[in-house]
Amino acid sequence: MDLSTGGLLVVLFAAIALIVFLIVVLKMHGALALTIAAISVALVTGVELGNIGDLLEAGVGSTLGFLVLIIGFGAVLGKLLDVSGGAERLAISLLNVFGVHRAPIVMALLGLIAGIPVFVEVGFVLLVPLVFVVAKKARVSTLYVGVPLIVSLMAVHCLLPPHPAATAVSQTLGADVGQVILVGLLVALPTVLIGGPLYMRVVLKQEALELVPAGVHGGSGLGGELNEPTINGESDEVQDLPGFGITVFTILLPLLLMVARTVAESTLEEGNALLNIMLLIGHPIIALLISVLFAYWSLGVRRGIRLDKLSDITDSSFAPIASVLLIIGAGGAFNAVLTESGVAPAIADALSGWSVNPLILAWIIAMVLHFAVGSATVAMISAAGIVAPMLIVDPSLSPVLLVLAVGAGAMGLTHVTDSLFWLYKEYMGISVGQAYKTLTGGTTVASVTAMASILLVDLII
Repeated sequence: MDLSTGGLLVVLFAAIALIVFLIVVLKMHGALALTIAAISVALVTGVELGNIGDLLEAGVGSTLGFLVLIIGFGAVLGKLLDVSGGAERLAISLLNVFGVHRAPIVMALLGLIAGIPVFVEVGFVLLVPLVFVVAKKARVSTLYVGVPLIVSLMAVHCLLPPHPAATAVSQTLGADVGQVILVGLLVALPTVLIGGPLYMRVVLKQEALELVPAGVHGGSGLGGELNEPTINGESDEVQDLPGFGITVFTILLPLLLMVARTVAESTLEEGNALLNIMLLIGHPIIALLISVLFAYWSLGVRRGIRLDKLSDITDSSFAPIASVLLIIGAGGAFNAVLTESGVAPAIADALSGWSVNPLILAWIIAMVLHFAVGSATVAMISAAGIVAPMLIVDPSLSPVLLVLAVGAGAMGLTHVTDSLFWLYKEYMGISVGQAYKTLTGGTTVASVTAMASILLVDLII
């Protein structure tokens, strides 16, 4: 069936509406919704019936073929950080440096560092006990330190590889992962500080600074109790935690290796032996593998954890990532159908007549999708297929900045369609209205800040 450009765009909007309906109304899993939408687009646009299954298979394979080991290794790294007490060590050390009166900034930085190897929901569950302890130490509302943490985790989740969605979008748009990390870190820092600590201070004012009654750890208690650390002067329990330096190095190691590969590619001549080595160890799969092996020693064997225990930790790391793998794989199938059916070229034709900055357009598309479907991962994967033709329309457009614009958009408007919204509400023990005011507001401010930072980088480079 030959459809005009306008007809193909109608098909795209109908497919997005179908995804929203299936996820929001019928409560269907994102992977199922994306697959059904992909098949629907193929049928409506006249893709040969016998080719649809092969097309879906190729889309899933091309996407997960690169990502499955990265996601798996990242999950192991995050689990080791939790089990070893590394996250607790980061919080204690940062509080000692910055002081409890800067607790919101500390929690924002904690999320920025500790969030690198873990998914946003998992990171929040792992770190929320620290929110209650830090709030009590600083004698402030749990919201005042909780929002900076969750906004920071969300920013890292959407902006920085090796997080699955950011890595998948980098692959789809052909962006260098090392460059995405470098520019993403520059964008992430003002994003988390403005969307978290500054937002809470300016918008909530004195409400955010209410003293926490003695003995109250906030919320509904879902976060559980954490053995309260000694901030000034270390207790025996704190001394048993891994060191700050080795913990930070372990978390940042995959980023350092991937960035080193990018630097080597831009400075060393082809055929150089050192360049070949860096191309090997800086590949995302190899970098994550090296980091996991190092973490086995730095956070495990070095601290007396037996090999059989490390094996159990590794096995328990994989179950939580199954849903993410399915969503990303289905997103790859959806994007493959968009290209094969002619929808993606139609988008390119339509965009060629627009005067809107393509980075802003990508940001808006990702934000609207996140608002509609409630999953930043689904929003980013879907948006990548929609905005990819922009690189054809405008060859001067930076793939790196386009990746970050998609991630920035997917951060914003976190509300009732997102499971993170309800997770945050229940752990903090607050009303829906308060969750909108703090989480939805904070992530949206962070999204706007990230987009402004991206546009500033675009002007400079």
